[in-house]
Amino acid sequence: MDPIRAFLIDVKRLIVKVGTAVVTRHDGRLAVGRLGALCEQLKELNSQGYEVVLVTSGAVGLGRQRLRYRKLVNSSLADLQNPQVELDGKGCAAVGQNSLMALYDTLFSQLDVTSSQHLVKDSDFRNDSFREQLSETVKSLLALKVIPVFNENDAVSTRRTPYEDSSGIFWDNDSLAGLLAMEVKADLLVLLSDVEGLYSGPPSDPNSKLIHTYIKEKHQAEITFGDKSRLGRGGMTAKVDAAVCAASSGIPVVITSGYATDNIIKLLQGKPVGTLFHKDAHLWTSVNEVDAREMAVAARECSRRLQAMSSEDRRKLLLDVADALEANESLIMAENEADVAAAKADGYEKALISRLALKPGKIAGLAKSIRVLADMEEPISRIAKRTELADRLILEKTSCPLGVLLIVFESRLDALGQIASLAIRTGNGLLLKGGKEARRSNAILHKIITSAIPDSVGDKLIGLVASREDIPDLLKLDDVIDLVIPRGSNSLVSQIKNSTKIPVLGHADGVCHVYIDKSANPDMAKKIVRDAKIDYPAACNTMETLLVHQDLSNNDLLKELLAELRREGVTLYGGPRASSLLNLPRAQSLHREYSSLACTVEFVDDVGAAIDHIHQHGSSHTDCIVTEDHEVAEMFLHRVDSAAVFHNASTRFCDGARFGLGAEVGVSTSRVHARGPVGVEGLLTTRWILRGSGQVVDGDQGVTYSHKDLPLQTQI
Repeated sequence: MDPIRAFLIDVKRLIVKVGTAVVTRHDGRLAVGRLGALCEQLKELNSQGYEVVLVTSGAVGLGRQRLRYRKLVNSSLADLQNPQVELDGKGCAAVGQNSLMALYDTLFSQLDVTSSQHLVKDSDFRNDSFREQLSETVKSLLALKVIPVFNENDAVSTRRTPYEDSSGIFWDNDSLAGLLAMEVKADLLVLLSDVEGLYSGPPSDPNSKLIHTYIKEKHQAEITFGDKSRLGRGGMTAKVDAAVCAASSGIPVVITSGYATDNIIKLLQGKPVGTLFHKDAHLWTSVNEVDAREMAVAARECSRRLQAMSSEDRRKLLLDVADALEANESLIMAENEADVAAAKADGYEKALISRLALKPGKIAGLAKSIRVLADMEEPISRIAKRTELADRLILEKTSCPLGVLLIVFESRLDALGQIASLAIRTGNGLLLKGGKEARRSNAILHKIITSAIPDSVGDKLIGLVASREDIPDLLKLDDVIDLVIPRGSNSLVSQIKNSTKIPVLGHADGVCHVYIDKSANPDMAKKIVRDAKIDYPAACNTMETLLVHQDLSNNDLLKELLAELRREGVTLYGGPRASSLLNLPRAQSLHREYSSLACTVEFVDDVGAAIDHIHQHGSSHTDCIVTEDHEVAEMFLHRVDSAAVFHNASTRFCDGARFGLGAEVGVSTSRVHARGPVGVEGLLTTRWILRGSGQVVDGDQGVTYSHKDLPLQTQI
């Protein structure tokens, strides 16, 4: 749920306005499929207890299509050769209204919903008695679970034309919907359009971006409107005018697409759909906030200046960051304690709070890992291969930064410091979005780290994304952002992978296994299993499934091992075999990441069955075998297809710092680019540098290729 839109789950009465472009197809005919899907949504809301009023456009466009057809049928060949006179809009409205309402009545009747028709004119609302009676009638209908359907009665309107005159109390169905929302005291007004919401420019312009929350002070002068509706009266301009008017009166408004089959339902679940208008929107977001593209472009520009620094200056920058973190440890801990207290008050799960809390010594450990990074070999412009292509034509394959990284992470506070230091070491620009539960901690860490960056590089090298609403826009910037690394829940990783064309590096689950073979050393097995589960249960490299060779089912080793886990507070669940043999509660799934003091236990026939189980139910993260049989160990190590595979060592060793990488941005289960803990090497790519002396290809006539390997030379 989007926290900004959490208030939407309390909505009871809403006005839904559907535009002409949604009601009709491009040829003017009714879009029966879209209207059917809309009516199904409204029926669902009606059955859930929502009070729904529908305001519909489309009568004029539909009537015009029908009258054109009738005129064509009744015309002679001579008539068709004469210039065609435009049909009267009022006549079109009269004909179209009948067909439109007949369709709504049919669709709602099929869904066992009763609807009512209300044609109103601008002049009606000048009468106070009419307005009072209208409000009473609507309220009584809503109490009976009837859906009132409103439309402006263009057929008898006193306007010059229904497309030009915008005078009066309301001037189109958008403004009518806004007026009705205020009259009946609606909790929400939804304006359905043929686009996802309000964009910064014409939606067809690739540089236009969806505005998630409209802030009048910020967006009024920035937005460029495209053409008006292809069939209706005013298009997006009319919707924005109506939305601003209603929002200023205290009625929240959302403009969203009527083409989607479930946007209204998603909206009422608090999901970030469409563009929100709210009287307090200016208090939620800074008017001067830098937008997503500007932030990404600034990070790239700063990264290029960072790359231009000498290796020693980049090293000094990292040491300054480490010193700054240690010098401000008390301030960081105070902000973190405030986040933890707020998370507990909000009822967050214990596993998340565990990841959120900075343990004693964490800042010192982070500073130490940053200093290790600083003392590592210079990673940028390192020559991996030198080849003489021809006489005095030398080709070099060198390392270089990826460009701009977007890291989206939840709760893990040390992640921000590790990722920022890795970005500096590798010369990458960085955009960070942490979870809202760690807002204070992330803000202070970002401030401390960026304050150490010299002006010659610029503190925009590392941008902190303030709002979750910016994430969809950032994920569209495949021309500016080069890699996305999500660190968090399965749903977060999956959502990001499905929402962007930018390469995504990471893992969705950490379902790690420890397999105890029949030849395992008992003391070693107990020690490894205990550490793999107890050391840090919320980590992604924690053991979530304990596999045991079937020969150990009645062995003292297993009894002692399970007893020790229980003493440490671990809740044990069983697979199909273990649940019956050990009398354990059945695990809901064999692919389960508990991230807490819980794990699954299951028996397997042998090492081959253990490997098959891991492939079927694991997540390709980290898996371990405990055995004294060298042949069995080698089989496990070479056949298990995971990012990290261990023999007689805890899964908790799968970590960038423990691997000597200095730090990590995460663990990747991908098979492309980087796999396992991703440190410096995973944030670099290669480029080719060719040094010649005037050579040209010329059909390869004048070049004698030697393709000779040359000794490496460091170029920094």
